[in-house]
Amino acid sequence: MATASRIAGKFAVLGIAGLLAACAAQSSPNGDPGAKPLPPGQTCQTVRGELNKMDGRGVPAKVERATAGQKLSPADKADVDRYNQMLNYYLGGRCHV
Repeated sequence: MATASRIAGKFAVLGIAGLLAACAAQSSPNGDPGAKPLPPGQTCQTVRGELNKMDGRGVPAKVERATAGQKLSPADKADVDRYNQMLNYYLGGRCHV
């Protein structure tokens, strides 16, 4: 019996090591999963262009107000949501690198 449990234990250790190796192969050495793909039809330049337009319209100030808990009109809330979405695309796609 002791031999069977030793063998089972070794298989368990090998299985865990295999799972860890598979996870490590899917990410970089520091655990970073890498850049996320941008939505179809988008490039880093188009995303940055839209962010620049929203910057010019004062959307970052609306984002600040929303973050501070102030009430926003539905149109301002839509601007804030779109700005955050585009910023997530920009940063997730590694456009800033």
